[in-house]
Amino acid sequence: MQLNNILEKLSSKNMDAMVVLKPENITYLTGFKPSSFSVLLLKDDPVLFISKMDFEDVPPNLNFSVEEFTSLSNLNGFLNEKMTFLGVENSIPLGVCKKIRNDFKIKITDVIDTFRRIKSKKEIKCIKKAINIAENAFKNTQLEGSDNVVAAELNYNMMVGGSLKPAFETIVASGTVSSKPHANIQQKSLENPVLMDWGAVYNNYCSDISRTRVETEKQHEILSIVIEAQKEAIKIIKPGIKASYVDKIARDVIADYGYGDNFIHSTGHGLGMEVHEGPSLSKREELKIEKGMVLTVEPGIYIEGEFGVRIEDDILVKNRAKVLTKLNKMI
Repeated sequence: MQLNNILEKLSSKNMDAMVVLKPENITYLTGFKPSSFSVLLLKDDPVLFISKMDFEDVPPNLNFSVEEFTSLSNLNGFLNEKMTFLGVENSIPLGVCKKIRNDFKIKITDVIDTFRRIKSKKEIKCIKKAINIAENAFKNTQLEGSDNVVAAELNYNMMVGGSLKPAFETIVASGTVSSKPHANIQQKSLENPVLMDWGAVYNNYCSDISRTRVETEKQHEILSIVIEAQKEAIKIIKPGIKASYVDKIARDVIADYGYGDNFIHSTGHGLGMEVHEGPSLSKREELKIEKGMVLTVEPGIYIEGEFGVRIEDDILVKNRAKVLTKLNKMI
């Protein structure tokens, strides 16, 4: 069980317990997703503090003590004042950090994030299902009308197909709006190119896919460059290489065609319970690729005032990269 592995890792770093606030981390460790603020106290006999209104939803097989959360002071009665260090997440809000630090010596740790980067067979199965839902939803969506209507239909199709919700705010950016990587949805008639970025959620795990429909000769040319950059990046992914090297490979391909300044975001990121997880496939990322990671690879070229093109697929790291996305790159 990952909980035991995490406790061992905490102990090896002189942390007797850890306060977990991040909702995804709580769900990862407990299998339960409270609807409101909750705190998981990780120790040999872990305790989950939740709102009174969540008690009815607690699974009967939850292997944690459950207490009502009223304030952070709840924690003190469950912790040893003589402990060496109390671990906290690197995402802990400053106010909460200050409150806890008044009573305990704390140490910031990313131990849970480290374990979450490597997906189990069950997690991979959920991600594959989320991909399948997203792809089927796209196939049932008509690319006509207006940007916002296409986005609404795609979201509807994902939820009808089994998604809990869209994994993030679906992007449908057509015409000149497509030059903005994270464009806001417009209430305007659909134009070419049409850049779409969408994902589904299945059993709390996400998918993340991008496709671009092109029309003109120049748009086709840019699309072919982006596809080549993605292909070369995926080709070199394997355990042991730096995530930054994947970014370099994709960036070099695009730069060789003279569009280096038009690739204005990272090449990809980890994928799981959150759409954006570690590692980042960016030039500053020092983490190495590991077997069992699920990553997105999403190079793009954006020509300001004209259009943008992005292709994004989800891959599983085995001995090499296995592309999980099956949707045709040409739409």
